[in-house]
Amino acid sequence: MSSNQLPVTVNILDKEYHISCLAEERESLLQAAAYVDGQMREIRQGGRVIGTERVAVMAALNIANDLLLIQQTKEDGSQNITRRIKSLQEKIEIALNTTNQLEL
Repeated sequence: MSSNQLPVTVNILDKEYHISCLAEERESLLQAAAYVDGQMREIRQGGRVIGTERVAVMAALNIANDLLLIQQTKEDGSQNITRRIKSLQEKIEIALNTTNQLEL
């Protein structure tokens, strides 16, 4: 472990994991571990998935799916903004051209 890293203990499904991370990443790591723990507990309480490994895989798939949906939503929003900007630019150009022709 390098000098700028510190040990952090996280609990996921009542099991301790010792992880080293940078001091500025500690809070983020703790939040991520709490999120994973919550997801795994939710799946386990659902009763359909048995075994810690399977619960972990299901949680990972759910988290990855959520991430992909967020990324897709962000991309869709970005594309909408780009389209709107282009449309506004075209309207501005038309307005400027019309104004220029009226001045002539």
